[in-house]
Amino acid sequence: MTQADTAPARTAAGGPVRDRYLDLLRFLALLRVVVYHLFGWPWLTVLFPSMGVMFALAGSLMARSLSRPAAHVIRGRLRRLLPPLWLFGAVLLTLLLTAGWHPLNDPDVGGGWTGWARLSTYVLPLGAPPYPEHLGSASGLLDDTWAEQAAGPLWYLRAYLWFVLLSPLLLRAFRRWPLPTALVPLALTAVMGTGLVTIPGEAGNAVTDFAVYGGCWILGFAHQDGVLARVPRYAAVSLSCVVMAVGLWWASGHPGPGGGDLNDIPFAQACWSFGAVVLLLQYAPSWRELPRRLRRWDRAITLSNNRAVTIYLWHNMLIMATFPIVDQAYNLPFMDSDRASGLLDSTYGVWTFLAVWPLIVAAVVACGWMEDVAAGRRARVWPDGRGRESPRRRRTGPEPQRAPRTYRGGRASGQGR
Repeated sequence: MTQADTAPARTAAGGPVRDRYLDLLRFLALLRVVVYHLFGWPWLTVLFPSMGVMFALAGSLMARSLSRPAAHVIRGRLRRLLPPLWLFGAVLLTLLLTAGWHPLNDPDVGGGWTGWARLSTYVLPLGAPPYPEHLGSASGLLDDTWAEQAAGPLWYLRAYLWFVLLSPLLLRAFRRWPLPTALVPLALTAVMGTGLVTIPGEAGNAVTDFAVYGGCWILGFAHQDGVLARVPRYAAVSLSCVVMAVGLWWASGHPGPGGGDLNDIPFAQACWSFGAVVLLLQYAPSWRELPRRLRRWDRAITLSNNRAVTIYLWHNMLIMATFPIVDQAYNLPFMDSDRASGLLDSTYGVWTFLAVWPLIVAAVVACGWMEDVAAGRRARVWPDGRGRESPRRRRTGPEPQRAPRTYRGGRASGQGR
């Protein structure tokens, strides 16, 4: 997920190598997250398990990086992860404090050293940073849950950080006992996610997230090390289908507050994400460049991979900002009739969808440069790959048409679930 992950590795000849299939997966995951948070359709969590995919890609990158000393890798990940978080946290905390939130007087945060310790997670997200569940008035410009919506995606950074810190031990265990290590998170989710064992508070949330997505992270190890490719396809597909079927069976009998929304059903989410990631990586092609039918999306895919952290961190806050913007349409002179206002009511979601993308573009331009600074690179305003020579034009002699199996692509990020 860090900015270093988006920088392509280099071949012996000096040319950049990216696996564009994995870049495409990350692009689809970010797109699905934004659409899900706009419309809240539960079936999107079944159609494409974005968070499982992003954790798997991040695990693959981490396994590749751990060919170097672990302390150096972890320090580099932190150096590239934290500055974008600090920028986002500074803006969010300014908005919260300006709106009247007093964190050390908030009983959910606690006073004294406890309160300061929780606020410090905006600096180092070992826990999910605190925020008020309700702020302002339900009849105000923004819904009174806007703070919770804006800060909600920060859970991912906590989970990602713990995966990074534990990856040296997890990778060692995986290389010694591959199958048991990959299945242990599913077993832990079966215990935690079915209510057999409960851990209250933030610790319980952290353990649950680790269990739900730990299998996907370790599948990233398997993809990077080539272990998954050595599993017979019929066995991998059969196992993944069984695991996914178990997840859907559990979800059908244990719906959450959102019905069939897998984000509310940890065990179902773990099973479905695990199986889907196996299928996506088992059938993964290795593309040096996108196929012709997808090439029109090349710049959007490149930009989203280079600005994945920015898009993920800011998108929920920007979604909340679209509502008062679209609401201004009710004040237009021709909106006095019931027919006109009814038409706007029925198409409200479409207008918010159209309005959020210019805001995301503005966030990429205004804040995305921090990802470059964190990676020690020259700050760029719009890194969509424009002006980059295509692999076809760069070739001076015969070379393979497929990229190496070793992952050379961008970073996993994310976004809300």
